Amino acid sequence: MTEPRLYLVTPIIDDADAFRPALDEACRSGAVSAVLLRLAPADERTLVNRVKALAPIAQARDAAVVVADPDGVVDLAALVVRGGADGGHAETPERLADLRRRLKGDRDVGAGGLLTRHDAMTAGELGVDYVMFGETRLDGRSLPFADLEDRAAWWAEIFQTSCVVVSPDLGSVPAIAATGADFVGLADAVWRHEAGPEAAISEALRAIARVPERTA
Repeated sequence: MTEPRLYLVTPIIDDADAFRPALDEACRSGAVSAVLLRLAPADERTLVNRVKALAPIAQARDAAVVVADPDGVVDLAALVVRGGADGGHAETPERLADLRRRLKGDRDVGAGGLLTRHDAMTAGELGVDYVMFGETRLDGRSLPFADLEDRAAWWAEIFQTSCVVVSPDLGSVPAIAATGADFVGLADAVWRHEAGPEAAISEALRAIARVPERTA
């Protein structure tokens, strides 16, 4: 199997201009496959402008930009299209079904906030492009690390839909990579790294490279 790719999860962003330098630095290496933009709730025009300000930075480095549902209320499909993003990411079956129907196959649909195996299978049945385990939900809940490893290995072994697993820190990256997940997700480990985002990305890539090659 090939090594997992990197999927970045941003902090909650309310000032797009202030976040631009960090995003540019994180994507500079070209090793990032996708970025999940997590935006603070706001009116639709403000949200669209934030996406327009940030998406081209990652897209210029060949990273797909997916917009997370900011509040469960905004028209996420319209936000994705108007902002020029590559996809939308939501938590509930209703929101996921709406995204899949309206975005069709033109843009990616990702499922997050999956606390149970049933949640994940329900998302998969809706035709999402990936499931994500380990990110913090809109309600602040997330999976414990032991459950996260188990869930990732279970999904990777059985299902064809891509799997993203968000590592709680850089030290946990090898364990996540060893589960068979398609993507290692990185969040605060990148944005709060004392040497900056680019150093964090390099450290994560070295950790992934040290994981023994998995056999099918």
